Amino acid sequence: MEKAKLRVIIADDEPITRIDIKEILESAGYDVVGEAADGFDAVEACKKLHPDLVLMDVKMPLLDGLSAAQIIADEQLADTVIMLTAYSESGFVDEAKNVGVAGYLVKPIDEKSLVPSIELAVARSRDLKKLRRDIEKVSERLENRGIIEKAKGQVMASEGMTEQEAYDYIRKLSLTKGVSMRRVAEIILMKKSGTNT
Repeated sequence: MEKAKLRVIIADDEPITRIDIKEILESAGYDVVGEAADGFDAVEACKKLHPDLVLMDVKMPLLDGLSAAQIIADEQLADTVIMLTAYSESGFVDEAKNVGVAGYLVKPIDEKSLVPSIELAVARSRDLKKLRRDIEKVSERLENRGIIEKAKGQVMASEGMTEQEAYDYIRKLSLTKGVSMRRVAEIILMKKSGTNT
């Protein structure tokens, strides 16, 4: 993993904690691109900078870390969020898991625990992100296939074509018009529904 390219935002209401963490991260080769003193500023910084990682305290004014993490996850403003806290109660841990937090570190933070935790959390987040993208691609392909199949059936019925002829017809239109087969299929299906009204 290329640490130098890993862009980090630190969110903690204690300036000394932010300074300490920043020193650890920069000496380990990370790029600290922003800091925030509360959850609201953390969300705004993420909107502007889209970091790879957010290290965020749980207890902060205006907007607590867990609520900020939820917004960051929902709006996909950062790849990975790791919570920092002085509390290790299971309730906090469960809530952190529910909002999609990738890691949870109990203060005081030291380099020996911080850097490996970051490496693992970022690697896991990247794997999950890739898996989600792969699932989306497969879902989209299945959806496209379903629409093309419907249009193909419609062309077979209305034009008296075989299945292969109907497929070739849709494919040829796609190439001629410079649009996807799905788009051609959607137009064919719209044309049919339009004639029914």
